[in-house]
Order: sequence, then C-alpha cells, then structure tokens
Amino acid sequence: MAEMKLYTLDEMLDEHFGKVGTPERDSFEKDVADAVNAYRLGEIVRERRLGQNLTQAELGKRMGVKKSQVSKLERGEDMSLRSMRRVFRALGVESGTLDLGPAGKVTLW
Repeated sequence: MAEMKLYTLDEMLDEHFGKVGTPERDSFEKDVADAVNAYRLGEIVRERRLGQNLTQAELGKRMGVKKSQVSKLERGEDMSLRSMRRVFRALGVESGTLDLGPAGKVTLW
C-alpha cells in the first residue's frame, strides 16, 4: 500500500490561497476574520435574545423586521451597522461604541 502524504494547514493555505503577504492570501485572511467577527456578533445577539426569553419572531417584531431577518443576524449574515443598531436597540442595549484604535472611538447609537 502506498504511503499517504500529509500536509499541514499552512501548506494547504499556501497552495490554495498563496503565501502569506500575497494579495490573494491577504484577501482570504481578511474574509475569514470578517466572517468570524460577524459570527461572534450573531452569537451575542442570540444569547441576549434567549436571555430575555424572546423568540426570533418577537425580536423581529420589536425591530420591525421578519423572523428570517433575525435568523440572518444570528448567523452573522447581515451585520451592517444599521442592522446592528436596530437589533441591539431592540434588545435594550443603551449604546454601542466602535473602537478604531489610534483613530479613537465612535458612538454608533
């Protein structure tokens, strides 16, 4: 039986998306980071909703959107600033601030 060649994750990423520092790899890494952050925000929305014993439909009604929109938010599929503002306000979050590092902080609502 022939021996299988095993590859590290870095080797596979290099092969499929280019070496670290190339435009293709940088774009891939940015897309992954964006998706992870959106997922985390969606998890926070879900936790806050469940903590208030709300269904997706009930939260949607508070926001003025359909249940399907809440579902998208919880999956991290629609994390525009407008959507975040609406959902967190509907959940009773008094204010939201975006930390831009050296550029300072921006109040979103």
